[in-house]
Amino acid sequence: MSLLQISNVTKSFGAISVLNGVDLSIEAGTVTGLVGDNGAGKSTLMKTITGIYSVDGGEISFNGHSMTGLAPGARRALGIEMIYQDLALAKQQDVAENIFLGREPTKMFGFVDKAKMDEEALKMIKRLGARIPSIHRPVGLFSGGQQQTIAIARALTFNPKLVIMDEPTAALAVREVESVLKLIRQMRDEGIAVILISHRLNDVMEVTDRIVVLRQGRIEADLVTANTKMRDVVEYIVGAHA
Repeated sequence: MSLLQISNVTKSFGAISVLNGVDLSIEAGTVTGLVGDNGAGKSTLMKTITGIYSVDGGEISFNGHSMTGLAPGARRALGIEMIYQDLALAKQQDVAENIFLGREPTKMFGFVDKAKMDEEALKMIKRLGARIPSIHRPVGLFSGGQQQTIAIARALTFNPKLVIMDEPTAALAVREVESVLKLIRQMRDEGIAVILISHRLNDVMEVTDRIVVLRQGRIEADLVTANTKMRDVVEYIVGAHA
């Protein structure tokens, strides 16, 4: 049984049809690249998975259970985390405060347990093998790669089964890109499914097991990365594949 099963999903905004019968399955412990031109429907598809958008037709199930009608918080509780391109970090707050943002542990009388937050944040950073100068510094002072690491740490703290990453390497230096790709491989090795949305095809080719091409709201191709050349992916994206 697939971890995530998307069956004949449709979504329109007024007269504009964005998703046109999407079928997609995601297995645990795999990295799937989701690629396509701007406007292909990638972001809309991901937002139907996380529950930000409801589907007009079709079905989305997770771990064998239908997610129809479930709010984003309920889907998150099932084990679905999404890391957006802007990371949604509170730049003035420190590492632990960002990792537990909105889900802070509390102690007696409802006070936030900052000591526990710091301890758990440090454990997660060490688990990822990340280079963070201090968990007590505001995250706005860190590099793009370090901020991406903090966003990944926040997602993993709540033991997800699926992590969706939107352009995680878009604005990073080469060394930082390698660090993020290493973390993606680490998630896969821990049995977590990853959906990687990216325009950087070199990164997609390097780290994924499959590449799914979305074009005009439909799955144009579902490819095994090891058997695929980048030229083929580009041709599917632009609709020029023979």
